[in-house]
Amino acid sequence: MQPADRCNAITPFIVMEILEKIQKMEAQGIDVIHMEIGQPDFKVPECVNQATMEALAANETNYTHSLGDIRLRQAISDYHKTTYHTIIDPGRILVTSGTSPAMLLLFSALVNPGDEIIISDPHYACYANFINYVQGIPVTVPVFEKEGFIYTPEAIEEKITSKTRAIFINSPSNPTGSVIPEKRMRQIADIADAHGLYVISDEIYHGLVYEGKEHSIFEFTDKAFLLNGFSKLFAMTGLRLGYLIAPPEYIRALQVLQQNFFICANSIAQLAGAAVLKNAGQDTAKMREIYNKRRRYVIDRLRNMGFRIDVEPTGAFYVFVNATHISQDSYALALDILENAHVGVTPGIDFGKNGEGYLRFSYANSMENLKTGLDRLEGYLKTK
Repeated sequence: MQPADRCNAITPFIVMEILEKIQKMEAQGIDVIHMEIGQPDFKVPECVNQATMEALAANETNYTHSLGDIRLRQAISDYHKTTYHTIIDPGRILVTSGTSPAMLLLFSALVNPGDEIIISDPHYACYANFINYVQGIPVTVPVFEKEGFIYTPEAIEEKITSKTRAIFINSPSNPTGSVIPEKRMRQIADIADAHGLYVISDEIYHGLVYEGKEHSIFEFTDKAFLLNGFSKLFAMTGLRLGYLIAPPEYIRALQVLQQNFFICANSIAQLAGAAVLKNAGQDTAKMREIYNKRRRYVIDRLRNMGFRIDVEPTGAFYVFVNATHISQDSYALALDILENAHVGVTPGIDFGKNGEGYLRFSYANSMENLKTGLDRLEGYLKTK
């Protein structure tokens, strides 16, 4: 007996394979500096701890509504009104156990076999796998360093066919840290509207922007799906809480899928999410300030080592650097850096063919650790 054929369409998540290799090294007593994983190193805001304890004391441990606890859905609606000046009916919000389940439900409801979803290349490694899993076709649009790894309208237009269902955007971006400007967001929304398509907007890194301002897709069109969660901005990775805002015509289908596959998200985490949206403004501002100091430090150090960064990243917590002067094989290079410098980095190939030759550095680590890691990397490069 063999695993189902659908498993063959799913490629390994390379950054997780590197993380697991690091964990084996650490178990052997080897000190490794983590610059590979996108996991905030901060503690959760205190209001999360408080809300969690209060929810437990109140025995808030039962199933919630399958769409999510109305207190959280209302808090999400209020947050979007305050942050983006958009009006989101809580009835359009589906709360999930992290953003990944939201993505699985979204594509399950949207995509029939053979339907196409336009995604950038490079892109977050799992996007294509979600689309493949529901027998859709990820159609990649190469984005380039000189343009800040941002879609051009012309490149999108060239990929649209009669089978296209949606254009997928991610701003701020993983792996590049790029932020799509307001004008370009509007152009993408206009293209989608003109062709009768949806926009899928992954906004998980919203709130982590250091120059300029991020924009939400609902500022430009209602014909969209919005993905977001609590892992990045609020450092709540292990609490597994995310949400999907969908067009009204998709909510019932999404709800039925949720009922069958997941029932509901964690009841305690949902109340912590409602609290953090209302009360964590000072906490996130402090984290953002620290991240920005790390960003400037990492960019400057990597440039001084000879890595090319044509357009500086202004969001998320990643720097995506051109390493082709060292190697054309980013996976082999990342493994060599790990083995010889004891620094974890992510190879660009994890994010698509157009990411080959690049490395992604995460600065979701303390300044002390970042300095140690970059010192080790600099010493490694001197041997090349």
